[in-house]
Amino acid sequence: MADRLLFTKTGRARYISHLDLMRTFQRAFSRAKIPIKHTEGFNPHPFVSIALPLSVGFSSQCEILEFHLLEGTSYEEVPGRLTAAMPEGIVVHQCYPGSRKLKELCYVNYIMAFDYHEGRPQEAEPAMSELLSRESLVVRKKSNKAKAGSTEVDLIPRIRKWHMECQSDAMMVDLVVSAQNPGLNPELIRSAFCAEYPEYTPDFVSFHRREVLDGEGKPFR
Repeated sequence: MADRLLFTKTGRARYISHLDLMRTFQRAFSRAKIPIKHTEGFNPHPFVSIALPLSVGFSSQCEILEFHLLEGTSYEEVPGRLTAAMPEGIVVHQCYPGSRKLKELCYVNYIMAFDYHEGRPQEAEPAMSELLSRESLVVRKKSNKAKAGSTEVDLIPRIRKWHMECQSDAMMVDLVVSAQNPGLNPELIRSAFCAEYPEYTPDFVSFHRREVLDGEGKPFR
């Protein structure tokens, strides 16, 4: 089993792409002088793998990275040393041996916040409730595997549960959605809402990944 890191990605770090984030970690391990396993071949590089790639612009408090820690460094000293070598917004909170297979990571908990600068329309909440309560919500999404470049997917089977909290200028949707095989990007829900109810389109939407869960809905580590 690989070793794992639990880290957060917030602030300006939200705009670091997935590939750049892996390169950032590779350089950080080197700067922190933490020995880890490298790939084999003519051009070996530090092996790191992020469990669920996060969309650019999303923040998260539960990112998981896999790597192989070599002898000479304890799990306890890795978070502090690695965070010190990281750019602002990336904080490593825990380093531990991975004891569970990644296929056991079944769900992701997101907070999707709709902000309205001139006040939230009262009808926005029942509109979102209607959308998420449908028996089916088919949308078209990009797909590199499809000949047409896109494919149709039904979002409803990929949503495990949801609830909303509203304020005068915002609507927060707490979602638990499938993580993989297939996963659901909550951006598709935002897009469907704005397409179905353009009159309630928010001025800004933010996405925050709050927790990754196993099949029983418990935190996955």
